[in-house]
Amino acid sequence: MNSSVDKSNMRIDGARLWDSLMDMAKVGPGIAGGNNRQTLTDEDAAGRALFQSWCEAAGMTMGVDTMGNMFATRAGTDPDALPVYMGSHLDTQPTGGKYDGVLGVLGALEAVRTMNDLGLKTKHPIVIANWTNEEGTRFAPAMLASGVFAGKHTQDWAYDRVDAEGKSFGDELKRIGWVGSEQVGARKMHAMFELHIEQGPILEAEKKDIGVVTHGQGLRWIECTVTGKESHTGSTPMPMRKNAGRGLARITELVHEIAMKHQPNAVGAIGHVDVYPNSRNIIPGKVVFTIDFRSHLQDVIDAMLEEFYDRAPKLCDEIGVTLETEIVGQFNPPAFDEACVTAVRNAAETLGYSHMDIVSGAGHDACWINDLYPTSMIMCPCVDGLSHNEAEEISPEWAAAGADVLLHAVLATAQVVE
Repeated sequence: MNSSVDKSNMRIDGARLWDSLMDMAKVGPGIAGGNNRQTLTDEDAAGRALFQSWCEAAGMTMGVDTMGNMFATRAGTDPDALPVYMGSHLDTQPTGGKYDGVLGVLGALEAVRTMNDLGLKTKHPIVIANWTNEEGTRFAPAMLASGVFAGKHTQDWAYDRVDAEGKSFGDELKRIGWVGSEQVGARKMHAMFELHIEQGPILEAEKKDIGVVTHGQGLRWIECTVTGKESHTGSTPMPMRKNAGRGLARITELVHEIAMKHQPNAVGAIGHVDVYPNSRNIIPGKVVFTIDFRSHLQDVIDAMLEEFYDRAPKLCDEIGVTLETEIVGQFNPPAFDEACVTAVRNAAETLGYSHMDIVSGAGHDACWINDLYPTSMIMCPCVDGLSHNEAEEISPEWAAAGADVLLHAVLATAQVVE
C-alpha cells in the first residue's frame, strides 16, 4: 500500500457510487420512480451488459457460469490464494427499488475503483459477484442461482422453473445470451461479503450508520389448503355453512399469535392467498395460502411449527372445514462467520461509523454461500424500512458509509501488500 495513504481515512468516492446507482436505475425503469428489471428479461440483460462494461473499464476480467452468475476478478499478487468475494444481485422486483441488491454490486465495484485509485494491491484476488435471480419473483424460489452454486438445488431443476407465462429459466437464460461456460459451483472462495440495504426500520430508528449482520433468519413457508363447501351466500343458513374463508381468518390470527409469543426476532404472516371460486355471492369452498414463519433461532422456528401443526387443524375442524399443509420453502438460520463479522465491525470502528449488531430479516445470497465459505453481511439504513417498493430510498451518505466499510473489511481479509 502507498505509505502516504492513511488507512483510517480511506474512503470510496461517494459521488461516483451514487452516479453509478442512478445510471443503473435508468435500465428497466419502473412506473413510479423505481425499477422493473426482473431476472432474465431484456432489461436484466441490459443491466448485466452495463455492469460488465464498468468492470472491464476497471481492469477486471469477467467470468460467467452456467446459471448466468457473473464474476468480475481483480488479480491478487499470490496466484495460489483463494479470492475474496463481494457482491449481491442486479435483478429487481416488478415494482422494486433502485437499491435492493444493486447497492451490494455497485458498492463492490466502487470499492475496486477506489483500490485502483489508491494503487492498492492485495495478496488475494478480489471478485465481484452478480448472482442470478435472487429475488425469485419471476422464477421461484428466491436465491435460485446461489442455491445451485451451494448445492441446494440441481441445475436441471433450476432450468425447469417456469414463470407465469410458462417460460422456463433455462430457455430465458439462453435467450438473453447469458449462459456462461463455467461449471456452476466450481469456484472456491476465501471469504465473501455482501453489502445490502437493511429492508427494515431498525438502523434508521436507532440512528446507526452500519448494521453488522451476525445472523440471517431461517424460514419455513407452509402452503395451506382449507377446503369447505361452495354455496350461495344469500340462501345458505349461517349454521350450515362450511366457509373456507373462516379457516383462513382463524389461521391468520393464529399465525400472528404464535409469532408474538416468540419475540424478539420471530415473525409470521400470511402473504399469497387464492380464494375459490372468488365470487361475490359464493361462500368460498377452498382457500390456498402461504404462511411465512422466520427466526434466526432454529429452536424458535421448530416451536412455532409445532404449535401451528397442533392448533391449526383443530381450528378448522371446529367450523367444519379441512386443512392440508405442505412445506414449499425452507432454510435454516445461518450464523455468519465470526472472523468476517469481526472484520466488518472493526472496519466500522476504524472509520468512526456508528454501528450495531443486527439480524437480517430477509433471505440473501450470502445465506447460501455461508454454508460453504466464511461469509458476512453489511447493512445500511433505508428510509422507513421500506423495500420491495418503488418508493425505496436511501441517502448518498448511507450508501457511502456501507461501501466504505465493505472496502475496509475486504482489504483486511484480502491482505493489502505493502
